[in-house]
Amino acid sequence: MEGKLQRVTLWLKKVFGDQPIPQYEVNAKTIDILYELAEHNEARDRDISLLIDDMKQKAAEYEAEANYLQDLLTESLDFSLTSLSSEGTGYLNELVNSAMTLETKDTSLASFISAINDLTWDLYDTESKNREMELELISIKKKLTAALVLEKRLQEDLKKTEEHLEVEKAKAESRSQNLKFLKDKSEDFKIRIKAAEEQLSATGLDQSLTHQSLVNLSEKLAELEQEIVPLKTKLESYLDLTPNPSLAQVKIEEAKRELDALEAEFSSQLDMLTLSMPEPSKLRFT
Repeated sequence: MEGKLQRVTLWLKKVFGDQPIPQYEVNAKTIDILYELAEHNEARDRDISLLIDDMKQKAAEYEAEANYLQDLLTESLDFSLTSLSSEGTGYLNELVNSAMTLETKDTSLASFISAINDLTWDLYDTESKNREMELELISIKKKLTAALVLEKRLQEDLKKTEEHLEVEKAKAESRSQNLKFLKDKSEDFKIRIKAAEEQLSATGLDQSLTHQSLVNLSEKLAELEQEIVPLKTKLESYLDLTPNPSLAQVKIEEAKRELDALEAEFSSQLDMLTLSMPEPSKLRFT
């Protein structure tokens, strides 16, 4: 603990220099954290120092090589940078800049050709990828357009459906109200009919004059009328007969008697219905 604290104190003095060290709580946790920071910081400083030394060494080597080449050119060809024209200096600078841009190891023609080929292949690969991306982008745009059209159509269909549902809902509510009204009215009619029947029964009304009895009687009369129709037709066919008058006359008389009997029954039923109905002034409904 004391060794770490001493190491941390020295590191903080080195970091802050002449500035006062900020106050901090001295405990095992803070000392451990600061100790690790000091270790990492010093390791990083060592790495940076080694990198700086390496760069200085390379710079010295490059400078020595440049001086050697310059001396070689000066001694062998009596060539120096000062002897170049402004145009030559410009070409030389362009050559150097091109070599640095292409990241060649030297300014030889082979290095330039190799670097240019590499860039050409990179350019071709990039253009190929760009074309693929353009095709993919076109496909995505088409799909997006179709999706937007579909979305718009679905929104319109949804709007129409909602409007239709609103109309149907209003119709359903109206039908429900009408149904309720008819149901209430039907119940009211049942109550009123029952009360009227009770009142009529209390006044001594014959049950044959009730609504249901009258309906049954009317149906029976309709059936009798339907039975008379074919008999009348049969009778008319007998009236057109010319041969054997005596036999025809017998048939006609039989048909007349049957028709008279049915008409008499029909008249009887009709008279019974008419006579059995009470006078309107004698019936009062509440």
